[in-house]
Amino acid sequence: MHFGPLPLSDAEGAILAHSLRLGGLAFKKGRRLAAEDILALEAAGLTEVTAAKLDGGDLAEDAAAARIAVATAGDAVQVAAPFTGRVNLFASARGLLRLDAARIDAINAIDESVTIATLPDLAPVEPGQMLATVKIIPFAAPLTAVERAERLAADGLPPLAVLPYRPLTAVLIQTRLPGVKDSVLDKTVGVTRDRLEALGGSLVHEARCDHDEAALAEMIAAMIGGMPLADLLLIAGASAITDRRDVLPAAIERAGGRVEHFGMPVDPGNLLLMAHCGGRPVLGLPGCARSPKLNGFDWVLQRIAAGIPPGRAEVMRMGVGGLLAEIPSRPLPRAGIGTETPRAPRVTALVLAAGRSSRMGPTNKLLAPVQGAPLVARAVDAALASQAAGVIVVTGHQGESVAAALADRPVTFVHNPAFADGLSSSLRAGLAAVPSEADAVVVCLGDMPRVASAVIDRLIAAYNPLEGRAICVPVIDGKQGNPVLWDRAFFTEMAALSGDAGAKRLLGRHVDRLCEVPMEDAGVLYDVDTPELLARFTETLALNSPGPSSDASSPA
Repeated sequence: MHFGPLPLSDAEGAILAHSLRLGGLAFKKGRRLAAEDILALEAAGLTEVTAAKLDGGDLAEDAAAARIAVATAGDAVQVAAPFTGRVNLFASARGLLRLDAARIDAINAIDESVTIATLPDLAPVEPGQMLATVKIIPFAAPLTAVERAERLAADGLPPLAVLPYRPLTAVLIQTRLPGVKDSVLDKTVGVTRDRLEALGGSLVHEARCDHDEAALAEMIAAMIGGMPLADLLLIAGASAITDRRDVLPAAIERAGGRVEHFGMPVDPGNLLLMAHCGGRPVLGLPGCARSPKLNGFDWVLQRIAAGIPPGRAEVMRMGVGGLLAEIPSRPLPRAGIGTETPRAPRVTALVLAAGRSSRMGPTNKLLAPVQGAPLVARAVDAALASQAAGVIVVTGHQGESVAAALADRPVTFVHNPAFADGLSSSLRAGLAAVPSEADAVVVCLGDMPRVASAVIDRLIAAYNPLEGRAICVPVIDGKQGNPVLWDRAFFTEMAALSGDAGAKRLLGRHVDRLCEVPMEDAGVLYDVDTPELLARFTETLALNSPGPSSDASSPA
């Protein structure tokens, strides 16, 4: 890869290394220079630019990051679209992250251009939570380095996966001493049930007996013999276990069980007991398990639920990071202090399908049949196939017919009775229906049938308001197209617009927060406004060779 000053005569196709702002000209770092860009730079008086130009041994940053991410990702891992050489990986299920740390380290050691950053091994994760990010440091990586990373990732199971929690069933036995209130035991039942249900499991039965070895042994035998559907036996003693010969471990052995390990290097949670009886795992709970706060019992329960129950050796290795007690130098979770766990952005797709199709004559173009489905279905299906968290369709002109044509699709319909007032009225109606938890909206046009789901995914991957990418616009050959992704911060401003021009007039006001996302698909510039364009589109589909159109849509 060449990096450095390039004469404009040799700069077409090169990647701009630094942002340029000259008069009315503004090119951002990472822009691939097209022929039109070269002419504009020459007109601005430049003779050279600092840029990167790839050679045959290089793989562009997005392609390199995508290949490594796909090779690395295993079960229950969602791979986002690449952007600026970065691909984020997210959990698609609740469970534990499982890493092959040695292979991750080996991939990071291949070449300085290739990096993977992850959460710790066995971290509990939620759906949508970020697990890892693959980042190519420069504008390209050596193809040989990417291929070597793929080989390492393919050597066995993928080195990064999520182990989903299984729906565990459990039985709880509690022992009693004189003076122990039933309310204390009732609270333990509720806390234990909540713990299990948080992992997708359930507490199927609870029983109580005296804190006595013989009584507890009899209860254990009865529960083991009568719990064919339960996966786990939990025992909460009225008094903490202080020795392997104490009431709980002695009762387990008396009932025919085997104590595997007592104690763990996790605080709170030191006094956990692990055993087996009747072919099932048995846990003697530490006193802290009566509280909902995180403790060592949670770590063991998570691993059992994820299908990787820890043995004696695994428990004894939990000491590093095992200090869970709140201390003055650590923020207190119950005080609401701390940072939010990184997660996938929640982006709602908004498909505007309310227009009058005035240039189509008497025909509503959105309902025109194309290969057995209405034209509007192509835009809606692309949104549904994308990583958008939900799809809202705004209807207006012939709204009942449009909704009926899409009735079998899992979308939310919003009718705009003021559709004759222009695109802005439909935008306003759609924004009002966007869920409060959504971070952003991607505004799609119902008459743009060649926008693929990958385009929407790439916009979502580019979106990062903390890094100044709050508005994401697809660009091809220097031309801005649709759909456009908008951060929630702009909703009020967008809702205040009027007329038929949509939100395009806002782009110039927020150049500092605008991100142009390069695309290879000319579908972002292609809409169907006339009978001639509809006929041409239908013909190209029939030939299975859709051609580009000169009809370009302005950003909505």
